[in-house]
Amino acid sequence: MSSTVAVANIGGPRLTLGFDRFDRLDLDRHLAVHGKLRVPALDDLVRMAEQVDLRGRGGAGFPFARKLMAVAARVNYPTSDQDVLLPGEKRDARGSSEDVVVVVNAAEGEPGSSKDKVLLGRAPHLVLDGAQIAASALGTQRIVVAVEDDEAARSVRAAIGERRMAARVVRLTERFISGESGAVVRAINGETPIPPGVKVRAAESGVDGYPTLLSNTETFAQLAVLVSLGPDLYASAGTDDEPGTTLLTVGGTKVVEAPLGTSLRAVLDLCDVPPVPGVLVGGYHGIWLDPVAASRAVLSRAGMRAVGGTVGAGIVLPLAQGTCPLGEVTRIASYLAAQSAGQCGPCRLGLPDVVRTLNALSDGSGTVEDVRRAAGIGRGRGACTHPDGTAKFVLSAVDAFTDDIDVHRYGGTCGQPTFGVLPLPVPTGEEGRVAIDWSRCDGHGLCAYLVPELIQLDRYGFPVVLGTDIPSWMERDVQRAVAMCPALALRVTGGLPGSPARRS
Repeated sequence: MSSTVAVANIGGPRLTLGFDRFDRLDLDRHLAVHGKLRVPALDDLVRMAEQVDLRGRGGAGFPFARKLMAVAARVNYPTSDQDVLLPGEKRDARGSSEDVVVVVNAAEGEPGSSKDKVLLGRAPHLVLDGAQIAASALGTQRIVVAVEDDEAARSVRAAIGERRMAARVVRLTERFISGESGAVVRAINGETPIPPGVKVRAAESGVDGYPTLLSNTETFAQLAVLVSLGPDLYASAGTDDEPGTTLLTVGGTKVVEAPLGTSLRAVLDLCDVPPVPGVLVGGYHGIWLDPVAASRAVLSRAGMRAVGGTVGAGIVLPLAQGTCPLGEVTRIASYLAAQSAGQCGPCRLGLPDVVRTLNALSDGSGTVEDVRRAAGIGRGRGACTHPDGTAKFVLSAVDAFTDDIDVHRYGGTCGQPTFGVLPLPVPTGEEGRVAIDWSRCDGHGLCAYLVPELIQLDRYGFPVVLGTDIPSWMERDVQRAVAMCPALALRVTGGLPGSPARRS
């Protein structure tokens, strides 16, 4: 993947330094470009991260120094006055620093994001430098790289071998929710890779139950650049309040490194993007900007807040002219509904309801108020952030595409096809969908009782099927519904594993 993604920069490269000369920086090239690894003490590293307000680049933007301190607070660090215990003294009950785990979260489940794959594929040693800096400062050698992409996994394994370090690579299942920190920890621990459903801080109990420093791939690369340049030189790019550069994935096909404070329009111009009906910033849990907001947007936390947007995980998806905006939004909402972990009502029932209201809005039978109601019901009540993020995506679309929605409401269509320009994973052939054989269906309604997430009844008692892929957590329920249909009218199209032979 990373080898096919174009890379560019504005104002000079840092993370992408050397990309103009080398497809991949092996250890010798990395040392020639970035210099020898330097490892500050923990206090110095915290001070440097605080001085430039280094934030996580995975979407949440959490201060990195606070993560370091949270992990450090859970363990003992050997010092000279701890070597000898006086009679009657006992060591603190906290764990040893050697048990701390540093996790590079390269679970880039967002279909529109490629920046972490590019970093691991082309500059793996920069990421490992950052991880080793953090691990050494915390007094541990335990480093785990959690990665989904095959090419990125091969690249980082080769880099680990070159360095002769003890880090290990853990492969993750490629799903939208797999990058959530709790899901990553569960995957490394050999558990089902879904969010845990309750808030568990990795700094307190992460990999194997030990304090864990978990951060995004780019964050560790930024840490390595910060230590290499020093805070003053690092802050020579970006703004006074938000120093440094950031990586953006534009349109799913191009990675751009730009100083924080760069206008969004400058990035779009660099990528030859003409004026468009809207721009999605922050990915599929992000915010839609209308053309006016997009023209004023600045790539920083403050700059995006000013226009109601977000930098998020650095994903920028312009919506091309000629495709139906509402159709594209409905298509992505259907994907997000199928990507849930199915742990709570807001995901199991709430997200399918959002898709139904969007479908109704598209054909002119629904209203914006219906969409707002469906999107608002589960907000703040989910087992993870997936329903909230999806609601944010949908509600911002309702605000950004008012003209298109009005045309749909009065005409049942805007007259434009849905080209599918927003990126989604390439189908593997294993996806399944529920279908009805209308020559057999007698309207018994049992299917809607068994799988209400996918099927509801219309006012005449006949099933209305939600056109989404069957989530993995629903496979058994769907198989049961197919087997129990009295008229043998319910089918599964596609490749649902283990479903009965009654498939089209």
